[in-house]
Amino acid sequence: MSNITFAQTKNTEPQNGPIITFKETAHDFGSIQFKGNGTYEFAFVNTGNEPLILTQPKSSCGCTVPEWPRQPILPGEQNVIRVTYKNTDRPGNFNKYVTVFSNSLTNNEIKLHIKGTVLAQPTDAAPLKQAGEGSPFNKNN
Repeated sequence: MSNITFAQTKNTEPQNGPIITFKETAHDFGSIQFKGNGTYEFAFVNTGNEPLILTQPKSSCGCTVPEWPRQPILPGEQNVIRVTYKNTDRPGNFNKYVTVFSNSLTNNEIKLHIKGTVLAQPTDAAPLKQAGEGSPFNKNN
């Protein structure tokens, strides 16, 4: 009987192909001012040894818009996928995601999450005029 161990039969050759590696896949905006900036850039690098190609990402709703590099990302190159939450004119919580598709050997379908709370619209704190103040009909002027 042979004494072949797992280490001897394990293929230790690196796989050829692109590999997408994100710095992070989730971002919490916390509180966003009414009509504030709802954009975040997810940084990634191609840690593989062949060009990485991204195809059109799919968002969880029309209020979340992805922008991605259309050109191949060469091995070792870094780039970003910009995700924008457009409804910063609607107060309340949000939790959205964009699914990124690529030719990566691992993580060829990965979700990028954004969440936060859009604050209520500020109210004008203009002082109210007293009745008759500044009126052309005020007989005390």
